Amino acid sequence: MKIRINNTDIAYDDHGIGQPIIFLHAFPLNRSMWQGQVAALLNEQRFRLVALDWRGFGESESATSLSTMELLADDVAALMDALGMQQAILCGLSLGGYVAFAFLHKYPERVQGLILADTKPAADTEEGKANRERIAQLAEAEGPGAVVDLQMSKLLSDYTRQHHPEVEIQVRRIAEAATGSGIAAVSRGMAQRSDTNELLARISVPTLVLVGEHDTLTPPTVAQEYAGHIPGSQLVVIPQSGHLSNLEQPEAFFAALHHFLLASF
Repeated sequence: MKIRINNTDIAYDDHGIGQPIIFLHAFPLNRSMWQGQVAALLNEQRFRLVALDWRGFGESESATSLSTMELLADDVAALMDALGMQQAILCGLSLGGYVAFAFLHKYPERVQGLILADTKPAADTEEGKANRERIAQLAEAEGPGAVVDLQMSKLLSDYTRQHHPEVEIQVRRIAEAATGSGIAAVSRGMAQRSDTNELLARISVPTLVLVGEHDTLTPPTVAQEYAGHIPGSQLVVIPQSGHLSNLEQPEAFFAALHHFLLASF
């Protein structure tokens, strides 16, 4: 489905009824990365499951030259308004987690719970910002395929690439549905994001932090550090997984997600 929000055509899925959960996808993928978790949770018949594509990813329009985390958070809020949702649990992985933090900063009263996977609240270092710009320029010059070629070894663990080559094929297929301009706009937006560590101690909703055991982009030590500042948060390390833990180890990821949801809501 598509909807016109904030002057942009945004693609989304909306399944089930009950407690709303909004899935926020990673870079440079799209909402289809969450299909396994959405399908499994539908069997519970107690959740309303929504996933959207960021601007320029999947089936959403590429309408801006700079997609800040605040702009993407505004898109989530506008979609919630359109769907009649006052509050929701946010489930974000990597870039999706950055947007969740931005949403929490702007719309704290609309967050009922947080699932933060393979992400971090810290802003980019100067080196990180420079790398974001290189990725943006590569996307503009050569398209999404070149970006995923560059990023693949950081997105997936060596174990996944060796033992589950189908996951690499899946990631490449999903990423290549993005536009070069969309990737560039988000890459530059991630470089500009604010440090949100000051939010952590004020989080009062149930929070689950997930991280891949072999995630080199946002390592377990980073997850342990920031989870320790969120009151009552739970931390789960996903074995034999890299940065895309929900795709690399879907059963372990879902087990942690399912336990958290049933225990907290």
